[in-house]
Amino acid sequence: MVDEQLLAQTEAVASEARQALDQVGDIDGLEAWRIAYLGRRGRLTSLLRNVGSLPPGERRAVGAEANKVKGVLEQLLEEKRQALTQSQADLHLGDDSIDVTLPGRPVVMGRLHPTTQVLREISSAFVSMGFDIVEGPEVEWEHYNFDALNIPRDHPARDMWDTF
Repeated sequence: MVDEQLLAQTEAVASEARQALDQVGDIDGLEAWRIAYLGRRGRLTSLLRNVGSLPPGERRAVGAEANKVKGVLEQLLEEKRQALTQSQADLHLGDDSIDVTLPGRPVVMGRLHPTTQVLREISSAFVSMGFDIVEGPEVEWEHYNFDALNIPRDHPARDMWDTF
């Protein structure tokens, strides 16, 4: 009951596609092959469109067979693509040219200044004794030293010659 003519056409296209795929030698040719057989207007795709015109009983069998052939061709396409990519990579590795896609050499980073190292060692010693390291501004402001402590403006500690 299955439409033998459509199955025969599918097999013929599949064998023709396999032979054409063996002849492909580069990535551009591979893309042209994909468009010719598996693309929107490809030969196998046009056969798959004809499955809809079959009687409902035959659609399932013919469609399954056509999809199986399409899956095999897609797998062969991917294998050929990997083989071509690998062969092109091998050709490039054989050249004595520079590969600009490789990462650069790492830059050796410097070290901490000896003063910073000593300051950190001293700080860690005090922290181990239970002290806290608190950092603040380098210059003390008048507001925090006098105004916030309610020391009046005419107090002798606020004299211009006194320092805190």
